Amino acid sequence: MNKERIVVVCPGRGSYTRETSNYLRINGNHLIKDIKWMDFERESRGRESLTKLDSQKFKSNIHMLGENASSLIYACSLSDFSYIDINKYEIISVLGNSMGWYTSLVLSGAISKKNGFHLIEKMGSMMKKEIIGGQLIYPIINKNWEIDNKLYDFVLSEVKRLGLHISIKLGGYLVIGGKRNKLESLSKVLPVNEKYPFIIPYHAAFHTPLLNTISKQAKQSIDSSIFNRPSIPLIDGTGKIWSPYSTEILSLVDYTLRQQVLNTFDFTSSVTVAIKEFCPDKVILLGPGNSLGGPIGQILIENNWLGIKSKNDFSDLQRESPFLISLGIPEQRNLL
Repeated sequence: MNKERIVVVCPGRGSYTRETSNYLRINGNHLIKDIKWMDFERESRGRESLTKLDSQKFKSNIHMLGENASSLIYACSLSDFSYIDINKYEIISVLGNSMGWYTSLVLSGAISKKNGFHLIEKMGSMMKKEIIGGQLIYPIINKNWEIDNKLYDFVLSEVKRLGLHISIKLGGYLVIGGKRNKLESLSKVLPVNEKYPFIIPYHAAFHTPLLNTISKQAKQSIDSSIFNRPSIPLIDGTGKIWSPYSTEILSLVDYTLRQQVLNTFDFTSSVTVAIKEFCPDKVILLGPGNSLGGPIGQILIENNWLGIKSKNDFSDLQRESPFLISLGIPEQRNLL
């Protein structure tokens, strides 16, 4: 039997929400031993276990904190990855959005599960005392999920005027990072579109120069020897492919601890490279949730992939023969 070729996508911060509470309890059976180990590691450091956090009623001031959210998301994604039947699917590349980059390092084989957990715990807790800056998310698409170039140019001009930064290119959305007072000023000049502009709670100015001190701390405190060449091609937040044979390990360390911390994370380019260079039969989005489902659909539209030109085209494809399978949606999870 020929295996279906798949690209695996790992979600980042903001994917563990009130709607995805109890994700580990419901979907974590494939990773019980690892979850128990992570629980022990956290409790030994005086932190609440992931199992307890996951089973509690969702509270944004607890579950959205970096030191909790990052590890919860990592555990959920790791569990979903173990759900994939490798006898049925060939994983041809792995990528992630923002914090999902750390998860993708693990899934590609560039870092072990345990070292990946420690890396995420370290990076997620570096701003425990004070969050540096913030992030605002804003859509730059019309109702058909096509890029509105006039709006896009306006947003970019206001970002530049206020001294802000493009933090993440996320399909039909821009995530903008910078000082909180500047983000508040931006939110007052952008046209209101339903709940947007939206300043994301408990998020720092990830992927901007404001995190220079965090990058320096990471390079000093994280042992570069935990990194290896990936065994599965890995796509970063610039669209670069880190292959099993040509990856320079120290360059991968520098990208992880410096470049992607300080510069725009271009998730749009990551997905574009994945589909054009690897031509997968399917894209598998790991949980928790389905927060990247829309942006991935918008990226497919932007590239006219499989003839998809609009939101309706994407919806029709997903209904008839899904190209994107989100494990955070029970009906799609069952398709695996």
